[in-house]
Amino acid sequence: MYYKTTYKSPIGIITLASDGENLLGLWNENQKYHGASIPEEMTKEDSLEIFAKAKNWLEQYFEGKQPGIETLPLAPIGSDFRKRVWKALCEIPYGEVTTYGGIAKKIAEDESRAKALSRAIGGAVGHNPISIIIPCHRVIGASGKLTGYAGGLDKKVALLKLEGAL
Repeated sequence: MYYKTTYKSPIGIITLASDGENLLGLWNENQKYHGASIPEEMTKEDSLEIFAKAKNWLEQYFEGKQPGIETLPLAPIGSDFRKRVWKALCEIPYGEVTTYGGIAKKIAEDESRAKALSRAIGGAVGHNPISIIIPCHRVIGASGKLTGYAGGLDKKVALLKLEGAL
């Protein structure tokens, strides 16, 4: 079974998804691909321990603290390639940004490949099912321009400002 709950954040209502033990999803209201990675209907359940932990993590984050990603059991659903990209996103330090090309270079080095496809990296970043915690908002264009964010560019700006990256 899959479960969901909501959290009222400074950037709007957030939906959290879980399998009962792990966090599988975190989406802003009206976010592109909202819930798309969950393979079946989710049941509303507010009392799961994982949801309490995730909400506590979010409270700390929105207070400007730097909670560790490793404190939550994350289990995003996706292909092996996307999971490698999401793992790379988790390595971007709080308050810093990187580019799609930087992630592509890291994936290529990790896989001993000459290059990784930037478009595939962009697709994986855009389909990140646990936004904010897996910090896809920290990825910018090669020119330094703030490029798309599935949750909305205004939310990306707000998160980067909160972290002091802008």
